Amino acid sequence: MGKRGDLYPFLDGLDSPMFVVTTVDPRSGERAGCLVGFASQCSIEPDRFVVWLSQNNHTYRVAMNAELLAVHSLADDQRDLAELFGGRTGDEVDKFDRCAWQPGASGVPIIDDCPRRFVGKILDRAVWGNHTGFLLEPLWAAGEPGPPPLMFSAVADLSAGHEA
Repeated sequence: MGKRGDLYPFLDGLDSPMFVVTTVDPRSGERAGCLVGFASQCSIEPDRFVVWLSQNNHTYRVAMNAELLAVHSLADDQRDLAELFGGRTGDEVDKFDRCAWQPGASGVPIIDDCPRRFVGKILDRAVWGNHTGFLLEPLWAAGEPGPPPLMFSAVADLSAGHEA
């Protein structure tokens, strides 16, 4: 999922949940989705969430024209979805041909097998290093009790599809 940098001694042993972010370009209808490890709630009032997308991946390019992002929390038994959205690039495969999904608001793909998810309106974009943060205003959210989330430690061995 990336090289180890100067922060590695601090980050070693820390773990964080993994998400799949999906989007659609409202002009072309092009869909995209990727595995995301950098994401967090960043405000309570108003309710806000931020996801950081690698500037090297297909989803980032589609999201730059998008109005909405869908954020899906992966359960600990969903490594297959993590591999699909993290180990393959949308430049080469249509990931949505390989999973069950439905079009949500404005056509944004909603993955059927992820019961904990939300759709957010993109309020702002900010470049931070080799990732861009997308500030989201939640428009719709769903969540069901279930297994614990899939954590970074369970996918740390994946090679990013856009780096292959």
